[in-house]
Amino acid sequence: MSATSGDVGLERADGALRLAWDVRGTRTRVASLYQRAPLRVLFPDGDVDLPAEAVLVNTAGGIVGGDRLQVELKAEAGTCVTVTSQAAEKVYRAAHGAARIATRVEVAADAWFEWLPQETILFDGARLERRLEISLEPGARLLAAETLLFGRAARGELLRCGHLHDSWAIRLGGRLAWADRTRLDGDLRQALDRPFGFGGAVGMTTILHAGPATASFLPRARELVASVPVEGGATLVGGLLLIRLLARDGAGLRDAAAHLTMALRHEITGMRPIPPRVWRS
Repeated sequence: MSATSGDVGLERADGALRLAWDVRGTRTRVASLYQRAPLRVLFPDGDVDLPAEAVLVNTAGGIVGGDRLQVELKAEAGTCVTVTSQAAEKVYRAAHGAARIATRVEVAADAWFEWLPQETILFDGARLERRLEISLEPGARLLAAETLLFGRAARGELLRCGHLHDSWAIRLGGRLAWADRTRLDGDLRQALDRPFGFGGAVGMTTILHAGPATASFLPRARELVASVPVEGGATLVGGLLLIRLLARDGAGLRDAAAHLTMALRHEITGMRPIPPRVWRS
């Protein structure tokens, strides 16, 4: 990894993780694993009637400008998996350059895959470029949720400046079904306070479901969104169920996102609405 003149002498992370699952007997098992610091993965014991859990860990303790993290995940046919993170990911103020995080997921037919990292907290002055790409074979099912917090509101910090380029791309059977880009640069406070933008929200959650009969869950999703004390809405885009939440309280947003995600899991699969163990610790 090359360094700019401003980065000379500064230590930067260059982590990678590649993880795949398959089915052995009736259980989802790890098929292959490669990890390079600071990325690590933990496999807590779970209940047999819930998805197999994988917990991503950034041993660096946070992300700074110039860091590079790459994650590749593959769920083979018939697997049932939850991927989450050990804690909220903190993106610190960047002196030079942006941190880059790239995540690529492949989900085979008849697999159920949950991408449920804990929230990402952008410190004032943070610079982050993040990309999530998920490819689903016909018959695969996905439940994904990510939360962004704009500053550390509990400590009185507002996100005033920095850079964010956050992108999603979801492919169904090789066809691009949904692409989304969030780009904030320069004076972030003005963009975040704009009434027809984020409206002063301290955070945003995106929840997405893809799979067979997705449209049938839209009425229930709208009922669930209406039941939580944050702003939000649910719609269908490109055959996907999309939920967006905005809130002026980070803790309230986290609780609402967890409730909605687990309620959707139960509605779609019948599995118990119990969140990953690290969410409860």
